[in-house]
Amino acid sequence: MNDVWTTVVGTVITDPIKRTTQAGDEVLGFRVASNSRRQDRATGDWIDGDTLYASVSCWRRLVSGVGASLMKGDPVIVYGRARTSEYTTKEGVGRSGLEITATAVGPDLSRCQATLQRPRRDTVPAESDAGEPADVDGPPDLTEDEADVHRDAVPTPVG
Repeated sequence: MNDVWTTVVGTVITDPIKRTTQAGDEVLGFRVASNSRRQDRATGDWIDGDTLYASVSCWRRLVSGVGASLMKGDPVIVYGRARTSEYTTKEGVGRSGLEITATAVGPDLSRCQATLQRPRRDTVPAESDAGEPADVDGPPDLTEDEADVHRDAVPTPVG
């Protein structure tokens, strides 16, 4: 079976819901809708095309990042492995739907602004052989002068 990888640019249409599988793994799911739009050259009006709906599942590290960052109505870009699922409705009607197992999810920055917040690491720096605390001012490959430059740098906001 060949894997089909796809990117969907759209809007989150359900609140993300986190659940735990029987194996104890966390998974976060939401639905996304994507419309194509084109401008009618004669009238200048925008015309909506067909809408693609997909169910998205996020696993492992994506669970906490997506859960803390996205909600219903947010513009989103989803990249992952796509497959078709078949199911039967309560009324007994057979249906199929697009499911994406996401490997990357993020806000669509052409339609919103975002502030990046890196997750904290819960590790304590190891002590060196001399019993002194390990250098935490900069990466170990920087000289002391280079570390001072990075430590004293003031971030400049974009925009």
